[in-house]
Amino acid sequence: MKRILLISCFIFFGATICFAQSFRRHALEIGSEVYQFKYDEPRVMGEEGLMSGFYCSYTYHGWLYPSAPELTSSLARIEARFASGEVDYENSGILNDIDDYTIEVRGLLGYDFEVSIASFLTPYVGVGYRYLNDDMGGLVTSTGAYGYERESNYVYSPIGIEYLVRMGRDWSFGINAEGDVFWWGEQVSHLSDVSSVYNDLENKQNKGYGLRGSVKLEKNSETFDFIIEPFIRYWNIKKSEEEVITVVGLLWGYGWEPKNNTTEFGCRIALRF
Repeated sequence: MKRILLISCFIFFGATICFAQSFRRHALEIGSEVYQFKYDEPRVMGEEGLMSGFYCSYTYHGWLYPSAPELTSSLARIEARFASGEVDYENSGILNDIDDYTIEVRGLLGYDFEVSIASFLTPYVGVGYRYLNDDMGGLVTSTGAYGYERESNYVYSPIGIEYLVRMGRDWSFGINAEGDVFWWGEQVSHLSDVSSVYNDLENKQNKGYGLRGSVKLEKNSETFDFIIEPFIRYWNIKKSEEEVITVVGLLWGYGWEPKNNTTEFGCRIALRF
């Protein structure tokens, strides 16, 4: 009986140590992503296209216990991504191959709760900034409508949870779910691209939300982890505040950003060191 108990203890502590090794105290993750981008202003216009780019993140485990490296329950993470591609526009005629690019930066704090000897649950919160540039400036649609450059800015707080489970010796599986609290947005419309007599608009956006989720498969080793992660990201933003449109400095009317939604679904491939 004592021998069985001793063997069980070795198995328990061995599994715990093996799983703990999957948490690198200093973890650098570098990868690429490809996703389908779809932007829709209901009954107004839509854009769709393929985007690709790269992302990186740095995670520090144990920031609450800097003098005790063996305690890895807390995490601090900073992550950034860049993607670009060409999208097709449809409403006032059709316009294809519009250059788009996006930049996103996020900072997160979280805590790893041990669910079992082979699984952890990690809630996290943070702050993020997203920028999207849609460059229709100087382009003309199939019906003769002139395009203009549009810049989108979001500031938000991600609130999410991640579940990670060890499967065997070298594999891990994770699920992530996140809601994004929208704090502030600004849509810059360069109407002066159409004609210099127009002013550019800066419409404030105050209401909206974001959702995102992913599943993750990891191949773990002592030197690096290989990661495949299908994902989906979604934004729903309400109508913006109105701003004055002028022609040669004189009041012409009012402009606003209609309610809109953005969907991005694709896959990431990365290495973690």
